Amino acid sequence: MPQPKPSSSLSLNTARGAFRVTEDGDAAAPALILSNSLGTTLEMWDQQVAAFSKDYRLIRYDTRGHGGSPVTPGPYSFADLGQDVLAVLDALDIKRAAFCGISMGGHTGLWLGVHAGDRFDAIAVCNSAAKIGAAQGWNERAAMVREGGEAAMRALAESSPGRWFSADFVNTQPSTVQRAQSWIAGIAPQGYAACCEALATSDLRGDLGRITTPTLVLAGASDPVTTVADAQAMQAGIVGAHLAVVPASHLSNLEAPQAFDQAVLQFLASLQHAS
Repeated sequence: MPQPKPSSSLSLNTARGAFRVTEDGDAAAPALILSNSLGTTLEMWDQQVAAFSKDYRLIRYDTRGHGGSPVTPGPYSFADLGQDVLAVLDALDIKRAAFCGISMGGHTGLWLGVHAGDRFDAIAVCNSAAKIGAAQGWNERAAMVREGGEAAMRALAESSPGRWFSADFVNTQPSTVQRAQSWIAGIAPQGYAACCEALATSDLRGDLGRITTPTLVLAGASDPVTTVADAQAMQAGIVGAHLAVVPASHLSNLEAPQAFDQAVLQFLASLQHAS
């Protein structure tokens, strides 16, 4: 059985800075770009690489403020984060792509659907919402992290499992949980805070009707952060949107990777068959 090619990782110079980007799969295949959640890095998608790179030129990147991508002064906006995606695609000379993002990354996908839908063949909005949380909570978290620095990030890492995973998964998959905790503990406080501020100000509920790109809305059945009801509201607001619910909490691609992969890949395949 042939071994998959190792990931190609690079610091990609774009019009908006140098982003840490990893590519897998055939460079001639249709492009699929993955966008990480708040407090993680592109490694959050490691379990998806084998399945997604079979038929796609798979591109993963660290969102601004995270990992090896630019940590610029905040606050950020989702216009910033969305334009970063377009800059990555431009630097790779990709005219159109499919997009899949989780949580903050999913909200970035909504922004792209509203403002740059002509660049995307499909958008998968996973474990996200058109308005995530309350502005006060995000601003308080941003202020705490700016003041507390790395110690505050370690404290967030300690408390993250209950927000990200079901209790059963925390108990039975400690290595995956600990790896996820290591991601958030290693995020630059300034970058994390600036993304919190983007989440505080973004509300796309009134713009969902502007999205015409084929859209999948995926929810975790036990997600306490972005609920199934949030997903149903997005589905209702986006004409023709599909809804999938998988047996997981907030980081559903880690907790239920097979169900997650199947839902996303079946959605993308259905569009190819329809075209």
